[in-house]
Amino acid sequence: MKRIVPFRWGLSMSATVFSRNRFTVLVMIGVYPLVTGLLYAIIPLTEGWAMWQRTAILVPLVVVSMVWGIIPLIHRRCGAFLHRKK
Repeated sequence: MKRIVPFRWGLSMSATVFSRNRFTVLVMIGVYPLVTGLLYAIIPLTEGWAMWQRTAILVPLVVVSMVWGIIPLIHRRCGAFLHRKK
């Protein structure tokens, strides 16, 4: 009977473990300047608005940037760093 082994793109077939700590640090390094820059851009445009209104503008921009930009970039550029061998 044949054993089916899933193929992992870009990784060797040896067992690896995803490092959540490393991933967390890399995401923070990517998200911090994004949020800071967006706040500098949004605050002057929304002067006099309540905080919840500002965050209603900020959060969708951050989430879309993370899902379609930052996280795929981290996986593409740092995949070997994130997947350490057992």
